[in-house]
Amino acid sequence: MKAMNLFVGALAGALLLGQSAWAEPVTIRVVEKDLLTTNREDVAHIHRIEQALARQGHDIKIEIVNLSSSGYSDVLNVMLLSGTIPDLIYFNGSDQKMVEQGILEDWRPWLAQSRWLKEALWPHNKLRLQNHPTLLYVFPLRARQPVIREDWLQKSGFSGSPKSLEEYVTLMEAIKKGDFNDNGKDDTWGITSEKDLRDLDGFMNPAFGITATWLKDDQGKLINAQISPQERNKLMFYHSLYKKGLLSSQYITTNWELKEDEFYTGKVGIVSVTSPGNVGVYQEKMRQIHPDATLTLLDPPASQAGQGLAAVDVSMETRGFAMSALSKHKKEVMILLDFLASPEGQMLEQMGFEGEHYVREGDRYKVTPKINAWYPRFISAANWTPPVEWRTPAMLRYIDNSQRYFTADNAFIFPASFAAAIDATSSTYNAWAYKFVSGKASFDQWERYVSEWRAAGGDAMTEYAQEKLK
Repeated sequence: MKAMNLFVGALAGALLLGQSAWAEPVTIRVVEKDLLTTNREDVAHIHRIEQALARQGHDIKIEIVNLSSSGYSDVLNVMLLSGTIPDLIYFNGSDQKMVEQGILEDWRPWLAQSRWLKEALWPHNKLRLQNHPTLLYVFPLRARQPVIREDWLQKSGFSGSPKSLEEYVTLMEAIKKGDFNDNGKDDTWGITSEKDLRDLDGFMNPAFGITATWLKDDQGKLINAQISPQERNKLMFYHSLYKKGLLSSQYITTNWELKEDEFYTGKVGIVSVTSPGNVGVYQEKMRQIHPDATLTLLDPPASQAGQGLAAVDVSMETRGFAMSALSKHKKEVMILLDFLASPEGQMLEQMGFEGEHYVREGDRYKVTPKINAWYPRFISAANWTPPVEWRTPAMLRYIDNSQRYFTADNAFIFPASFAAAIDATSSTYNAWAYKFVSGKASFDQWERYVSEWRAAGGDAMTEYAQEKLK
């Protein structure tokens, strides 16, 4: 009888909490690029998140949906269009079709109810959510910034970052002529880029007065920066680098793997990084080849036109997490993300595993060299302070510069009817930009390029922008 009373009491307590004593755990399905059940660390990380949630009274299971990293966006869209829609979906672009079909949730009402997540947002997150509320990527701003080996910078005669375009040229010339890779040749490129010129544009655009996608011409009318006088001046500068052998002649065919290999092996002196984690990975890989090498981040060059990093498109996130509007477990998805944005969740997300990526000695924390190989899978909160600073000065400077030089672009999302024009003008720009930089086309042909850009759909885009940005 006593045992029966205890059982009834326990059952009543469970019902008062709104739960069944025999309730099944809620399973939320998550798909993310490079989050795989074949990765030991991914699986272990998900398991300890589940355990932490359970300690807080949330019986939530997280199921990883495996998708190939190769062609991820295409494979993801095929899966979603077939009707298989996980609860939490990472998009690496190509989310617009799902937005149009109404299967992605608006994050803003959920964020308003959160405890930790709303405080974890970076300034650019808030701006992008206003314009495109279905994607959320709580990570430091991704901005292309230049890094170099610190010993190479010093050997070039610089005690700090070059301050102007002229000093950048001087640095690249010293790299080319200095034989810092000890092969007896002056065959080291000063800088390279990945397939197009965005690696350079990321920190050089403002020095040429390119401060937005849409600029005003001499008559005060909006024109696209790609056909502006400022763009012409910039491409002329890039051509001078190319002609002197300072910009890699192979940049147009250089992918990210080749870019990294050239950097680590001393075939190029300066490359762009796109995140603080990127800086850490580059540092770790560089030390595997050159154990004493330390990377340092360079500031953007200044000129009369200005200084800073390229203007940031805040019309939408180019990548990020979406919540399925069809999910039956939206509350649990928010419980997961809110936990990950909390101090405890950030310890798991950002510090890796105790005993492997860091150790505790009493109340003190000490990171191991493996910390640079760890990366957060979901969130890197803006308001979290680690118990020990493991990030290199270059990583911290990256974050600081991203915020210090942050400028919102005036780019916006065109209607779907402009898709062909956007592709055509982009292709026209990239083709001509390479011809101008490589010398295959003369700058006397600039007006011909502008005419082709306009005819490719640029006039229609400009007319729409002039109305949109009144």
